[in-house]
Amino acid sequence: MSKRVTVMIQDDLDKKIRHYQSKMIQKENSTYSYSKAVNDLLRKAI
Repeated sequence: MSKRVTVMIQDDLDKKIRHYQSKMIQKENSTYSYSKAVNDLLRKAI
């Protein structure tokens, strides 16, 4: 289940998340949402 949450992300982290998102789009040759990228990165870190 997904939950809508608003967070403030600093510019340097946003750049890293978007870079990860870009890599995943190329890897999967498909769309890859910003939210999915954030969730993936949070799962790896926690």
